[in-house]
Amino acid sequence: MTTPGRVIPETELAGLAAELEGAEQSGVQISPLSERFPGMTFADAYAVQRAWVSLKLDAGGRVRGHKIGLTSRAMQIASQITEPDYGTLLNSMFYEPNGDIPLSDFVAPKVEVELAFLLKDDLRGPGVTLFDVLRATEYVTPAAEIIDARIQRVSAATGKPRRVFDTISDNAANAGIIVGGNAVRPDALDLRWAAALCIRNGVIEETGVAAGVLGHPAQGIAWLANRLAPHGEDLKAGELVLAGSFTRPVDIASGDVFTFDYGPLGTFSCRFAGQARGVAHG
Repeated sequence: MTTPGRVIPETELAGLAAELEGAEQSGVQISPLSERFPGMTFADAYAVQRAWVSLKLDAGGRVRGHKIGLTSRAMQIASQITEPDYGTLLNSMFYEPNGDIPLSDFVAPKVEVELAFLLKDDLRGPGVTLFDVLRATEYVTPAAEIIDARIQRVSAATGKPRRVFDTISDNAANAGIIVGGNAVRPDALDLRWAAALCIRNGVIEETGVAAGVLGHPAQGIAWLANRLAPHGEDLKAGELVLAGSFTRPVDIASGDVFTFDYGPLGTFSCRFAGQARGVAHG
């Protein structure tokens, strides 16, 4: 049976979630779902994502928060969409700063810099505003997100790039998070002007300002709370929410040492050790 607004039958969701899990474990990426299911919709993509998260939870995983992606205007234009996407942060995705991170946990990782919001109150849409987010936030802290691709970024069969539906199905590309630097109250500074340097092996690869995230990073949190409301879901006190990257993703290779310098918000580092799990396409 196919749900209205979707082309992927409900009966296939568990199998697709298992494929994604298999790709994560083996390092062998699967082909883009958007090629296998022409006409795939956003509703299909989030249905696949939810099935994968359910698989993780059934195996003992725990939700620790959420991520928002594709928040910058440039990335939305590149992906041919008009709004961000979102995914789930699980307890297995968190890594300590200033130490080694095993590349064997990933397939084809890249890293981005962003701000994370730790909530002290629930946020339930509709109608959540930027000011509601600031009132509900206990701390804002620097973070780095490790994104990955369990689905081929470029199709091995056709040579075409994957579509946004594939990225959403793949938990909005989330695979890891590092939290470091200085946690501050949300009114301690103008968050629009929080800035970061992404430094790889001593070379500044990317710089950015948090205003690149929808004009203010808290806007993304409000968007997510409102986007989840029709599903009867909310953002819960104690959860950490990644507000979206304000730099382009930077490739990671074995032995790379990254430093994330947020100026007044502090600095933290990590080294990626070992080898990624498999050979990636694209």
